[in-house]
Amino acid sequence: MNKRVLVLHFSQTGQLSNVARAITEPLDSADNIDIVYECLKPVESYPFPWPFFKFFDTFPETVYDDPVAIEPLSPQTEGDFDLIILAYQVWFLSPSQPITAFLQSADAKRLLNNCPVMTVIACRNMWLMAQERMKLQLQSLNAHLIDNVVLTDSVHSAATFFSTPMWMLTGNKGPFFNGLIPAAGVSSQDVEQASRFGEAIASQLPLRQSDDREPMLQGLGAVTINERLIASERIASRSFRVWGGLLRFTGKPGALLRRTVLIAYILFLITLILTVVPLSAIIKRLLAPLMAQRIKQQRQYFALPSGEETNNMDKKT
Repeated sequence: MNKRVLVLHFSQTGQLSNVARAITEPLDSADNIDIVYECLKPVESYPFPWPFFKFFDTFPETVYDDPVAIEPLSPQTEGDFDLIILAYQVWFLSPSQPITAFLQSADAKRLLNNCPVMTVIACRNMWLMAQERMKLQLQSLNAHLIDNVVLTDSVHSAATFFSTPMWMLTGNKGPFFNGLIPAAGVSSQDVEQASRFGEAIASQLPLRQSDDREPMLQGLGAVTINERLIASERIASRSFRVWGGLLRFTGKPGALLRRTVLIAYILFLITLILTVVPLSAIIKRLLAPLMAQRIKQQRQYFALPSGEETNNMDKKT
């Protein structure tokens, strides 16, 4: 009997859907695997490119897991699946609202219960806290996270502070200012090379038992941990919770008082990026020799379940 794979995805720009397709292309051509693609559809669509205030006004509900509802899944998602691939964006260090809406749905309870799950992320560079929240959601649904693939923007993080917002607010990936700010997004080469993950799945999934919970992508460089961002993500995540709670207290999205507080938050965020973030980077670099063992442990933890190792890359690329 053929193995069944469900790919659930939502992508405003199309980047994440392209990544998901690159990964699953080898599955499409496998005779012993049936694959179903399901794009999540919000009841109230999100704009792209984002209007400036709408973009920031989305973050309180995002970080407090209060998303816009999605449409029920299509009939093709009925039945059991041997693997579910959740391809999700990171919004404000949290899973995007559409994927959160799915995880809160009756469809998620039906599909994910006791099912192997692979998460796929395409983002700027900060995804650790979002994946921690994803783990908790999956655990509450009795799902089994067996692999995680993360593709990030490969240019310097300082450049992405400008390129990614410009992409979100204008719809233009760049490059900007005659190349001074590079193009935003995951490189086309990284997207193309993501097919190695699909090749590994296609070769292993048909041989797996229903209760097999071992990773399939170890040794393929599924994730890369930027240890310099671990502390920054934790600090920013706490900040989002504080400001998000305050903004929710001031009213619904678009309310006048909420917009006034939102302006203050945006100014705070810009100040944070220009001062605290560089300072914390310097401090972490100075303390790195004293925290080498702890950093190593953190890297190993956040890299699970697929890991950073690349010892099988030559076999799959």
